[in-house]
Amino acid sequence: MTGFKLSGSQQRQPSLFVAGPPRDQLSPKALTAAIAKELDNFQEHVEDPEYRDFMQDVDSALNESLKRSHKVAPIVDSLRHSFIEQGPPGLRTQLKYAYHGYLANRRFSRTNLQDQARVADIRYPVELYPKTRQMQRMIHLHVGPTNSGKTYHALKRLEQAQVGLYAGPLRLLAHEVYMRLNARGKPCNLITGDERQFAEADDVSMSSCTVEMVPVNTDFDVAVVDEIQMIGHEERGWAWTQAVLGLKAKELHLCGEERTVPLIKELAAAMGDDLQIHHYQRLSPLKTMSASLKGDLGSLRKGDCVVAFSKVQIHKIKREVEIKTKKPVAVVYGSLPPEIRAQQAQLFNDPNNDYDILVASDAIGMGLNLSIKRIIFTTTMKFNGRSEVPVGIAQMKQIAGRAGRYRTAAQAAAPDIIGEDLTGLEARSRSSSPVVPSAKSLGLVTTLHRYDLHSLRNAMENQADPIMSAGLFPPVDVLVRFAAYFPPSTPFSYILLRLHNKSILHPRFHLCSLRDHLQIADTIEPVKNLTISDRIIFCASPASLKDDAQRPVLRAFAECVGNRKGGGILDIRALNLELLNQQVIVGSKDYLQKLESLHKSLILYLWLSYRFAGIFSSQALAFYVKSLVEGKIQQTLTQASTTIRHVASGSSLRNVQKHFGPMNPPLAKGDGDLDDAEQSLSGRHLPCHNVFGNGDTSTVKHVTLRKPSIGLDVVIPRLISHQQPWGDLGRGRDTSLHRSASF
Repeated sequence: MTGFKLSGSQQRQPSLFVAGPPRDQLSPKALTAAIAKELDNFQEHVEDPEYRDFMQDVDSALNESLKRSHKVAPIVDSLRHSFIEQGPPGLRTQLKYAYHGYLANRRFSRTNLQDQARVADIRYPVELYPKTRQMQRMIHLHVGPTNSGKTYHALKRLEQAQVGLYAGPLRLLAHEVYMRLNARGKPCNLITGDERQFAEADDVSMSSCTVEMVPVNTDFDVAVVDEIQMIGHEERGWAWTQAVLGLKAKELHLCGEERTVPLIKELAAAMGDDLQIHHYQRLSPLKTMSASLKGDLGSLRKGDCVVAFSKVQIHKIKREVEIKTKKPVAVVYGSLPPEIRAQQAQLFNDPNNDYDILVASDAIGMGLNLSIKRIIFTTTMKFNGRSEVPVGIAQMKQIAGRAGRYRTAAQAAAPDIIGEDLTGLEARSRSSSPVVPSAKSLGLVTTLHRYDLHSLRNAMENQADPIMSAGLFPPVDVLVRFAAYFPPSTPFSYILLRLHNKSILHPRFHLCSLRDHLQIADTIEPVKNLTISDRIIFCASPASLKDDAQRPVLRAFAECVGNRKGGGILDIRALNLELLNQQVIVGSKDYLQKLESLHKSLILYLWLSYRFAGIFSSQALAFYVKSLVEGKIQQTLTQASTTIRHVASGSSLRNVQKHFGPMNPPLAKGDGDLDDAEQSLSGRHLPCHNVFGNGDTSTVKHVTLRKPSIGLDVVIPRLISHQQPWGDLGRGRDTSLHRSASF
């Protein structure tokens, strides 16, 4: 084996190792041999002597592992792991990182390596917030199952405060609290990654935000952090850790699951804060049924929610149910825009229409208040990006807990989407006598198939393991100092990975996953003139690279920043705005997916517009186009239901399949889950740019932006031809044009 270098044409070559057993079933020797064959497949002569030396070392390590399987060099172990997890693409990436590690170890002196180790020492994250440590905080931990009133009680205390903050995991929750506080005469600002709404009152003292946007340097009387169990999340846990450690609040209210108690006790003791724990019981009973539906979707009834863990499966089940019932079905899944999810939830909650059944992903686990009577799991397995794994006990219980909400029919029709049923709880708290839940409030949970029922019962009867560590991510200043040790030609993804591997942690903390950051960093790596700070911001953005269509958009946005110009929304050709000029294509999964992808691109544009205000200047126009996309998505879902029912009413199943394709498409892996749902729409890790005092937000005040009275067939051609039919809207700098809550 000789040294090699990846070229574009070689990266597109098919893998030589395409037959035989799956990679994770190969013996160590067979796996090593497969790796050697893959490396031969994309090798070429390289004149760089350091690269040749590196490849000789790799070659020697592979040969040695073939002879002595019990002794494996670290480079071989990492290549094996990457090849099993991601195949040839993962192998190429790991080899690139290994090469840069090889260079670093040769070029850095012992003093340099010791300095890097000191920079990467983050064993004491409590000390990262010295101003907060000067306070004596009172932490109230509200724990209990879904629908137990824990969030309600915390929010009641927030309403009594002079200066307060709510931080939730989803934009939907932040928006609901924002509306609630303003309606009760407490002027409140809304702060999310891609949206700012500022109350017009002079004495605004309340803020509602997503957890990633928590302002740790602002003083509050009361702060409420919702869904505290997310502190242990593999990717987003850092944001809850930052809120718990850094919020300067006299009273800090944490709401979530019982399994967080041991960890919060330890954190409170380490911070020197007082802790009071409040335990809550579920307000309405929840029962696991003794029988499944035996695979019969025809036995669904009003108030049922069918849970699937794939977008393809969700649409498949939706069509089947609409054919059998001749009624429309509401859908909720992660890649739908939050606005559409809220609209679909309202359709399902309204007792005066025909949307009797909901088909949803695990995105219903938090953020939507749904009048569900019965939860039906189509499966108790979920694809985690690599393989099928059982749905965890905590997640299954959280989803099942959505059944049997404590609310009336009138409340069900109201647009109340907060995670706890605030209206029903408030009525209950005013009652002088205890309220016994009626049969109507009984929540039921079962499975579609009999073979899944045992797993469901086991989950419902057992407790989830306690959360023993809090998510953490190296602070931005640490990352900047660490990056300074490397030459400018070093890929930023390697710098992230090396810092991640070199970080020293306390046992009660874990580093959050780098998966998305590395993909983003590699996607924008070729873009010139980006500073380290620019790359940090992009890696923290809510770019969704699970969707391949997002890669050219992300790269185009990065090029705008590198060039420091060209960020007008009409100047970015990678944005598929022409899609809005097409007629709705009923029954086309590809058309709906393109709309969802365009919506993600617009969310990313808006997110960047708050960080690079001078470059991405078409903020107001982006909000308007985003609303057009949301309208198209809602129209597509509604017309698909209407057409299916129309065809089904006079045709056989065979005729419906003729219109919409086979009813059993292959299962798409990993789409539609909550993690993909929002990524909070606030960004990921590296919270380097906080919302307060960051970026130009002068154009986003709480004033209504009216839609132009022009049809889509006129608006979109004018957009594409750069003829703006409504004055300065495209510039995003006219202070008379602002984002409306109605969007």
